[in-house]
Amino acid sequence: MEKQKILIHGERLRKTIEAFADFGRTENNGVTRLALSDTDIKVRRHFQSECEKLGMTVVSDDMGNMYATLSGVDNNQLPVVVGSHLDSVKKGGRFDGVLGVLTGLEIVRTIVHSGIKPQVPIVVANITNEEGARFEPAMMSSGVISGKFDKATMLQKTDTEGMTFREALKNSGFEGEEKNRLKDAAAFLELHIEQGPVLESESLQIGVVEGVVGMVNYEVEITGESNHAGTTPMSMRKDALFAANNLIAEIREKMNKLDDELVYTIGRINISPNIHTVIPNKVVFTIEARHQDSETIRQVEEIIQELTASPGKEKCEVQITKQWDRDTVWFNENLVDRVEKSAKNSGYSYKRMVSGAGHDAQFIATYIPTAMIFVPSINGKSHSEDELTPWEDCENGVNVMLQTVLDLVINEA
Repeated sequence: MEKQKILIHGERLRKTIEAFADFGRTENNGVTRLALSDTDIKVRRHFQSECEKLGMTVVSDDMGNMYATLSGVDNNQLPVVVGSHLDSVKKGGRFDGVLGVLTGLEIVRTIVHSGIKPQVPIVVANITNEEGARFEPAMMSSGVISGKFDKATMLQKTDTEGMTFREALKNSGFEGEEKNRLKDAAAFLELHIEQGPVLESESLQIGVVEGVVGMVNYEVEITGESNHAGTTPMSMRKDALFAANNLIAEIREKMNKLDDELVYTIGRINISPNIHTVIPNKVVFTIEARHQDSETIRQVEEIIQELTASPGKEKCEVQITKQWDRDTVWFNENLVDRVEKSAKNSGYSYKRMVSGAGHDAQFIATYIPTAMIFVPSINGKSHSEDELTPWEDCENGVNVMLQTVLDLVINEA
């Protein structure tokens, strides 16, 4: 069989992406679909229905991860898994995560409609709460099934309304059994939008992802004293926000000296009591950093941990808490080579690259051979209603994934 001549149906893929975007579509053509929300439950049911139309069986595990399986000639062989996530951030885009799930769906549609019988099962996976936008941390469920996170701890995580992940999962109807977890596979493959500007800026169609950079995240809590904003002399204040400002300036000065490829973000900051006539008595902010070199991450942590000695003239107390870290993960060389071969044989321009964003694939890669494909993001936009990947680029990426899957599930003549 000449596998490279089999292609997906581009217009069908476009219509499917738009249909799934209707579950949580925002006024500005983005998507809000938080994990295990009513909207997420509805899109999960729709996904299950579309899979069952193809003769697939669908089960969930104890974290709500969904696995839709197309039988192979030999179902005792390890499956090839294609997947990502259906949840989004608030006012996110139409492509982040969902494109990876729909890649698997479109591949199975193409295989079924072409009359191909795969030698091994093909599984399309939807991993729960990848974004961490409702229940922190991100990549929660892939973290549990890979042994990176403690399940009992994750079940107690709450959203802004005080609902626990355990309650939301039970209410969703998608709480399955632990025995259904993804435990072993011949390959886990994830297609994702780049979420960065590199492919577009270099006029490339495909990113062959070699791995995901290491990350570390800390929470910094500064405690001062509240007092009247008009009557307290500046020299007698313990202003937590001024102290936070000093620490942030120190972080920037020291981090900027480390490495040009280091990226770091202060993404969340809370001020108390947040009243314009009151001196702030507490500020809590997060600092996360990402780099593929473990030594650079070690230097980052050293800088952060030294902040406790830097409250300066504000006379505030500083407490540093490490939230999590993730080592740089390198994907399976054989699978990465197969993806590159598929991109090359399909005639697409490509480059090997490392992901700066976290993905379920990086946790799953610790126990299953894994690879990823990137497609371009216009202006590098993601986690935004402006997120856009042209339909042609979506189609190109899914075709590369199709060829990679066919290479794995069809015996050579």
